[in-house]
Amino acid sequence: MVGCGLKLDFLELKCSSCASHSPLFILGLILAYYTTVSSHFHTPSVKCKSMSISSTYQHCGLQPDGVHDLDCFGEHTIRNVKTCVWRPGKQTSEKTYTLIIQQYPKRRLYCRAYQDITKLSAEIEVFENYNMSIQVFENSESRNCTRAVFRGSPNSLLRCAPPYNVNFRRQSGKLSVNVSWQKKDTKAIEFYSVRYKALGSLLWNEPPVQSQNRQSCTVENLNSSLVYIVQIQCVTNLKCSQCPWSETYTVPSELTTQPVVFNLEDTDIVEEKGKRLLSLKWKFSAKEMYDGYNVTVGKASGEHLDWIDAIRPEIRLILSYSSYHLNISAFNNASISPAVRLIIPQREDIPDIADERLNVTVHSNTSFTVSWKDDLIKTYVCYAAEWRRKGHKTEYKSFYQNENNYGNVSPLQEPLEPYKRYSITLHTRPEKETCNLKYINNSESTYGTTQFYFIEGSPVSAPTNISSFNVTLNSVVLQWSSIPEDDLRGFLLGYIIHYTEYNLRGTSTERNITVDPKFDTYELEDLKKGTTYQVQISGFTQAGAGVRSTTYFFKTNQEYVDGNRTGVITIFVVVAAVMIFGSTIIKRAKVLLWPSIPNPGNSSAMQKVDRPCEVELLECINTLKVEEWDTNSLQLVEKEAVVLPNRLPSVLPLLHNSEDEEDSLEMTSNWFQRDSEDATGDILPDENTYNVRQTNFQTSPFAFSSEYTTMEMLQQVIPQASPANTAVTQAVESDPEDTQGTELRSTLDYVRQFSTSPTLGSEEMATIL
Repeated sequence: MVGCGLKLDFLELKCSSCASHSPLFILGLILAYYTTVSSHFHTPSVKCKSMSISSTYQHCGLQPDGVHDLDCFGEHTIRNVKTCVWRPGKQTSEKTYTLIIQQYPKRRLYCRAYQDITKLSAEIEVFENYNMSIQVFENSESRNCTRAVFRGSPNSLLRCAPPYNVNFRRQSGKLSVNVSWQKKDTKAIEFYSVRYKALGSLLWNEPPVQSQNRQSCTVENLNSSLVYIVQIQCVTNLKCSQCPWSETYTVPSELTTQPVVFNLEDTDIVEEKGKRLLSLKWKFSAKEMYDGYNVTVGKASGEHLDWIDAIRPEIRLILSYSSYHLNISAFNNASISPAVRLIIPQREDIPDIADERLNVTVHSNTSFTVSWKDDLIKTYVCYAAEWRRKGHKTEYKSFYQNENNYGNVSPLQEPLEPYKRYSITLHTRPEKETCNLKYINNSESTYGTTQFYFIEGSPVSAPTNISSFNVTLNSVVLQWSSIPEDDLRGFLLGYIIHYTEYNLRGTSTERNITVDPKFDTYELEDLKKGTTYQVQISGFTQAGAGVRSTTYFFKTNQEYVDGNRTGVITIFVVVAAVMIFGSTIIKRAKVLLWPSIPNPGNSSAMQKVDRPCEVELLECINTLKVEEWDTNSLQLVEKEAVVLPNRLPSVLPLLHNSEDEEDSLEMTSNWFQRDSEDATGDILPDENTYNVRQTNFQTSPFAFSSEYTTMEMLQQVIPQASPANTAVTQAVESDPEDTQGTELRSTLDYVRQFSTSPTLGSEEMATIL
């Protein structure tokens, strides 16, 4: 077929030169035709007659296990040549075939025999407008000879072959089919049909889906999780009277899940400055039928895009510090999964505006020059500049430079805007043949980054959130929030603090202080104590100072107050409380910690004798009742009485207790405590009140040995008490005829004490008159 095409083309090329020799040209066409026809036949044919065929092959019959499925067809490009194909029988291993064709053009028999055929096909010459009968004999000389028969009209045997290339794409329950036909059939085919069935099913869908054109067809309402079997055939027409189904294609299920990246490492390459190693690892659902992964890597500027096929779920790339877009998706022969999209940001920890290696000179809004410090032209001649505004798409420009340390970037697709900050990065590329990227991986390195303005202006806003702390007598620390970058309209060179004393007259002089732009706090010093100040802060660029902030007020301290003010107040409160309630607290503590021992000298029952004097006696002690061991009360009742000194020994023994001497001290202390809350409020009379005659007390047989009344004294003057459960009453009357005694007037009527004695085991009352 190829040879035929070449010969015909050759003749067509020579036709113009042969136009003047028409007979020769026609003869050449005839020769070319027969040469073309003869080139299809590899087996020679011989004439035959109907009678000889019947006699020679009469023993060959139609057998199920013999030669079968004989089919003949032709092409619309060659009308008089057909191809016949068949399938062999099962009787012998070595087979030879004989093909005989019979036609009756103009009522005459046309019979040709093709013998000794060893293949399962043969090309034959026929008359196009006449019906034909074709027979194939297998092992015609053998007794086991079999045959197959085919009859038809050559005009209806024009066959168009199935497509030689088919592509499937599945997405959202749809199957897109794209086909490519053989060149000889492309113009003859107008539409094609697609039939399908689920894997494992016996029935095809009915009716088949017809395409919109000869190339594409869409099948809808498919189950995304099922695998389908698909066949394709052309739609018959005059040029394609036969359209056989293609071989079966297996279309895998639709990929509906996206890969999941679980490891991303971005590290610098120490050996090569300006480059980084990007390592990614991901995973994909094991249930999905996939063949591999598609990885697309492109620069954020849109300069280049690479497609990388990966078998394993990992990839390693050597990239510059530029920004990249990266997509990863799984694929099979019919589907591509949703892609996981990653943005690899530009590295910000590279030389910034303070780096003097890179500089930008703006000439106009569509032109600028980027220059570098190092002599890069010795190593590189290809460069790429990338610049962008914050929040806008990155733009790029590559250029060639082998003479100077600068490059002009002009013209710009998008003009530069005034008062807007731009960031620019310069990349160097190792490929000297071309400055355009051929591939992404290991294609360039970053030299440096800087920032620039087309036109600078002063800030349109001021610092905010002004506050103060650490206020002292003459200083304060101010703090504020920086001006937003979009409001700076230039490179911030610093802050100006405007402050003055606040008063209603407004005659104070304003003072200004400049602060470095890196700081957001500053300490004002040399202030007046107890003074209110007003503050405003503004930023300034190369174009001048910007607007001022709202006024902020603060006041310095009047007196120095340290950080322990709370402690001082607390101590003051404690001292005041002690001074107010100290006496009561001390008395309470003394009672609890140091029990008071009564002073007999302060008792109205006993009188201290520290000089020679007459003993003052109690004229009458009415009642003494002891109910409890512990003394609860002591009552003193005043009554006038006359006590004679010489009768004192007879009275005092009544106060003597029968207890042991070991208990005498304690009991005496309890018995003679005076009730400080005596209702009468009377006190013992002094010497001036009662005209007491003093005698030499030391010569008296009842003189006390010390200034305190002890149990020894009581045992001397008080007689033994009566036994338990006995009431003793004794009256002492004064003797008017006794000239040796001195009459004493006493206000004491009686001493009564209630006590419960564990030794007595019962209540005892002692009454002394």
